[in-house]
Amino acid sequence: MAKARQVFVCRTCCGIQSRWMGKCPDCNAWDTLEPQSIEKSAGKDPQRGLIESWKAAPSAAADLAADPSAAPTAKPIAHVGSGTGPIPRLSTGIGELDRVLGGGLVPASVVLVGGDPGIGKSTLMLQAAGAMAGGRDRGIQGSGDQGPISIPSRRVLYVSSEESADQVRLRASRLGVGDAPELYVLSDTNLARIVEQTRRVLPDVLVIDSVQMIYKADLDASPGSVAQIRRCCAELVYLAKVSGICVVLVGHVTKEGTLAGPRLLEHLVDAVLYFEGDRYHAHRILRGVKNRFGTTLELGIFQMTGRGLEEVPGGLGVGVLDPAAGAKVGAVVCPIITGTRCLLVELQALTATGFLGTAKRKSSGLDANRLAMIIAVLEQHAELRLADRDVFASSVGGIRVAEPAADLALLLAIAGAHFKRTLEPGTAVVGEAGLGGEVRSVTQLEQRVSESARLGFKRLIVPKPHAGSLGFKPPKGVTVDPVATINQAIERLT
Repeated sequence: MAKARQVFVCRTCCGIQSRWMGKCPDCNAWDTLEPQSIEKSAGKDPQRGLIESWKAAPSAAADLAADPSAAPTAKPIAHVGSGTGPIPRLSTGIGELDRVLGGGLVPASVVLVGGDPGIGKSTLMLQAAGAMAGGRDRGIQGSGDQGPISIPSRRVLYVSSEESADQVRLRASRLGVGDAPELYVLSDTNLARIVEQTRRVLPDVLVIDSVQMIYKADLDASPGSVAQIRRCCAELVYLAKVSGICVVLVGHVTKEGTLAGPRLLEHLVDAVLYFEGDRYHAHRILRGVKNRFGTTLELGIFQMTGRGLEEVPGGLGVGVLDPAAGAKVGAVVCPIITGTRCLLVELQALTATGFLGTAKRKSSGLDANRLAMIIAVLEQHAELRLADRDVFASSVGGIRVAEPAADLALLLAIAGAHFKRTLEPGTAVVGEAGLGGEVRSVTQLEQRVSESARLGFKRLIVPKPHAGSLGFKPPKGVTVDPVATINQAIERLT
């Protein structure tokens, strides 16, 4: 009998090496090579057995399953599918989740949801499963929202590899989805049994929580290893393509903030969503880092409560205080654009006594390089002495701010903390700071002004337009204050 050959796979780049090395020669990462045995059946078609198992299933894949030996044939792209228009998506019953997915789940797609332990991944997936399986006005509601989404009933199979079926039922009852008629629960870790139960139930959506605990019995590797995760994920991708079922995988995140297992896991699936936030704070952010069927610029915002996750109304200011409340030193509100929505985020800064040559520059939720550039602009053009001051900056609410339109707000927050001065209450700031001390224009200014006015802000400091006119009429009761340089903006501090 031939001996199984052993290779070493890199966790970071999935490069394959014939022998172990301390440093991967492909991506130069240290201590990332893991052993993996090549199966004796590696030359066989891995899809054949799966297609044959669906041969008797009265599903949407009946035509394919009827002849499992038939190979795919090339055809003109105009003849692919029904040709009647775009494929209809399946709504999850959660508006924020549908927004990040690009409008809902695409049939036969595979979605990977990752996040830190305890962040709420299982809660989100169980609430979505209950909303889809409830078949009536059910969904995540938030104060000021339009109400739950009415969607047609879908059959959902929720596979829990970490909890028993009784534990899932208790959690579903607490979340208010324990009586969903089309929600099926399976507690198992064996991939073959999961596929068999899927063939019997024939769900529209299959949720695997979590993929790291699923194992394939014919592999000589422990659950969670590189070989098991890659093979099980590949089998689930085949299952989705053959049956037309939407497969949602829940994955763990390592200390480095990346999904556990090989990066190949992200390449196999159609969409990768990260569930972020501080477990000790209420707000949660759902961010798409890969989406074959939509944009990756959208954000989904939730709030963790005793009844589970609630949607935050679209455009709500995250971590923003009441505009009518008194102003705070070192705190400035900025309207930022994420995808198609405008969010108002509060940026905070603090300056403290440091030592010349060893001053600290720390940021949370902001680009550290951008912070250093803004400090240099303040020292050069506003004559602020910050070389011996420790500067700390953060965005409130867990939102990661990356666009340059937040430069002016961060600049005023640092200057206000240094001078112990504040802006007028109810003021929002937007603008990009140039290295020459000028304030540059930003995109979608009208949307930022309108959203700020809707949330109660009466004054906005914006870049001075080149033509002398804003190009739109501000809402009634809102004052737009254009500035051309950072010194003019600092003069607004009182």
